[in-house]
Formats: sequence, C-alpha cells, structure tokens
Amino acid sequence: MSTLVWFRSDLRCDDNAALHAACLAGGRVTGVFLIADAQWQRHHWGARKQQFVWQHVLALRAELAVRGVALRIVRCPRFADAPATVLDVAQQEGAERVVTNAEYGVHEVARDERVSAALARAGVGWRLLHDNCLLRPGTVRTKESAPFKVYSPFRRAWLEQVRGEPLGCVGAPPAATPVEAPALPDWMPPQADIDPAWWPIGEEAARLRLEDFCEQRIHAYQTDRDIPALDGTSRLSPYLAAGVISVRRCLQAALQSNAGEWDSGSRGAQTWINELIWREFYVHILHAFPAVSRDRPFRAETDHVPWRNDAADLGRWREGTTGFPLVDAAMRQLRATGWMHNRLRMLAGMFLSKHLLLDWRLGEQWFMEQLVDGELAANNGGWQWSASTGTDAAPYFRILSPERQAERFDADGAFVRRYVPELAGCSTKALLKPGHPELLATGYPAPMLDTKAARERVMQAFRSAGIAASEEPRP
Repeated sequence: MSTLVWFRSDLRCDDNAALHAACLAGGRVTGVFLIADAQWQRHHWGARKQQFVWQHVLALRAELAVRGVALRIVRCPRFADAPATVLDVAQQEGAERVVTNAEYGVHEVARDERVSAALARAGVGWRLLHDNCLLRPGTVRTKESAPFKVYSPFRRAWLEQVRGEPLGCVGAPPAATPVEAPALPDWMPPQADIDPAWWPIGEEAARLRLEDFCEQRIHAYQTDRDIPALDGTSRLSPYLAAGVISVRRCLQAALQSNAGEWDSGSRGAQTWINELIWREFYVHILHAFPAVSRDRPFRAETDHVPWRNDAADLGRWREGTTGFPLVDAAMRQLRATGWMHNRLRMLAGMFLSKHLLLDWRLGEQWFMEQLVDGELAANNGGWQWSASTGTDAAPYFRILSPERQAERFDADGAFVRRYVPELAGCSTKALLKPGHPELLATGYPAPMLDTKAARERVMQAFRSAGIAASEEPRP
C-alpha cells in the first residue's frame, strides 16, 4: 500500500500518530505539507510564527529524507484549494490513501470534510487521526453526556480517564535508505527575527528543552512560573503549537520526574501537568463550541458589552507606552521575542479589556500577529478568560491591578528594567508607582488612565449589558 501523510500542525517524526500509522501499514510512504499563506494571513499568523513553522517544515523534510520518506512542499494559498491540491499530489504519488492528524478550528474541519469528499470521489482512502490532545476532543463529557464548560470538573473527569492508562507514545520511523528531498517551491515566509537562543529549531532542540526543564526547573515551577524575570517556565509552547513535540512526550517527562503521579507528589510537576490539561481543555472547547472560532464570545450575553473603539489607546497598549511599567514591559517583551510570560498575558489582557474597555478580539488578533506560539484554542481561551466572556471566565469585577501585580511578581523591578530600558536607572520604589516623578523625568509617559475610574467604567459596561449584578461581591 502506498500512503500519503499530510503534515499540518504536527511537524515531527517522533510520536506522530499519522506518520506511525502510515509506516505500520507498510508499503511506500510519502509526505506533503501545504503552504496556505493566504489562509495563514486570514488567521492572523504573524511573520515570526510563519518563520518558525517554515524552519520546522525544512527540518522535518531533512529528518524524513533520512528515514526514506520524501516530503513534498506545495503552495496552496487557501483552504478552498486543498481538495484539488491534496488529490493531485496523491495521484502523482500513486497513493491509495491519505492519512493526517485532525485540527479543530471551524475552517480546518470544513477543509478536511471537503478534502475527504474529493478523495472519496476519486477512489482514494482517507484516515483522520486524533493526535493533538491526549484525549480526543468530545470524549471527556459530563454525566449528562454534555461537554464541560468549566475547567475544574473537566480536569477531574480527564484525570479519571488517563490515570493508570499508558500514554501511548510511539517512536519515529527508523532510519532507512535515504531519499532525495523534493525541490522546494518558489516561496519564502515574511522576514522575521527569531532568536536561536530563545527558539532553537528542530525536534532535538525541543526534546532537550523538555529534558532540561524537567531536570532543572519543574519542581520549582509552581512558584517560579509567576516571576517573569526568572527562567521559570518550560518555554515549550511554540513547539507544542507547531507540533514539533507531542503533548504525550511532555506528560511522559513530567510523570517521570514525579514518580508517575498525576496530582500528588511534586507541587511543581503537578502545576505543570495542570497547565497541559488547560491546553487540552481549550482544544475540547474549540471542538464542542465552534462559535469561538468565529469571533464569538463563549458567553453569548457578553456580546452586548459596549466595548470602546479608540485607535490611540489601542496603539499605546500595543507599543507598550501605557504609563504602567509592568504592562509596558510585557508588551515590549512580546514585540522583542514573539512570546510573553503567561502571568503577563493575563495582566495585559485585562488591561486592554477591563481598564481600557477595548474589545478583547483586538487583543486576541494582536497576540496572534506577534506570538511565535500563537495557537487558536489557547489564545482564544486565554483572551476570553481575561475579558470575562469565556468559559470558566474570571468574573467581570475581578481585575488584575498593574501596581499590585508588580509588587507581587516584579518587586525588585528586574523585569521592567530589562524590557523598559529607559527606566533602568530608576529606583525600585519608583518602578512600583506609575506616575512617580522619577519615571516622568526620563520621558516615560504618565499613566494613561485612573485605574479606579476604569474599574467603575467596566463594571457599568457589564451591568448595562445585563450581566447579573448578583455576581458582584457585597461591599
């Protein structure tokens, strides 16, 4: 049997369900990757993400070649072009079937349905596997057989299914007679700077980063992950988003560091496993509630919140000139590295949606355009949580204070000094007080808003949309 493996957000040889299934079936295996650049632009993929993905496509092409698998890279600008393109490649390669791993956005699901139909009409088989999550979306449900809408009960049900079960990791295909990698198309991604120290390329680099994290930092993760100046996180999110490493390998490494325990033992390991379950939760939400793929809030009633439209305020938030040092440091880290510390994503998200009362979708889009780890499910889930429009959302009256967050998590000002260099010579006391004369003397802007007034404004906006006042705490 000749099989064509269609690679998408699974740019790896190791622990790849579609590639493993194709090789297990025997016969000739070839691969294809479609450059959907027009669709990527529509989905707000920024230059860094496109560069990161492209470099990993090239790395995958080389890895597959030494394993006897030729990877064809074909430009196919829009998902609407995919049925004809995949069928054409399959027929050129003499493939009897196409195997691929599922993606869960509404456009991706529709694309796959059209590709499957086109292949069926031509007598070519189609097999869709579920490789993105440990548990297939749709299989973790309430006792009433409904999808979970809140994280905590989802986590309990998820753990009940996985505890005691093998993770099911599979190895990469063995080395074989090498093949010559097919010629590359006449296409290059947009120019972008990707720091190789921050984001080294290749499966081996991702594996080594996982090993280093689990050996050196995972047991302090529950505390260090909140301090943005520390290297306390795994920084594996871009590799998970592009599928350079599987979530199964990440869970396997975490469990090995924690004596096989899911929710006991090392607090740090438990906390990191919990973050991986959050990732699973958001993918399950994306699958069960496709409206969130269509720019709709999960909580429909919040669609009536009267978000402001102020280009100048949005611009200051994007540029990191709000006058709140920790918020500005976060936004400048995003622009400098294509990544933002997770606690600061919450802070920046609440500053935009709560303090500025700007539509959370503007922030979601900006993050996708900047992030090297941009992923629809996680990005959308995080933004809707921060804006109080999503599943398991923070209550609308819960608003992270930029001053309090700085006092708790950047008390010595180390992170602000790193990313807001004009403030490097200011005292720590000044860094913790937006509007302090020391800050203003450097030319740094005064705070763009009064946080107390901004809080009252967003409270009134949610009330005007009919959001239950009973949610609010009593005075």
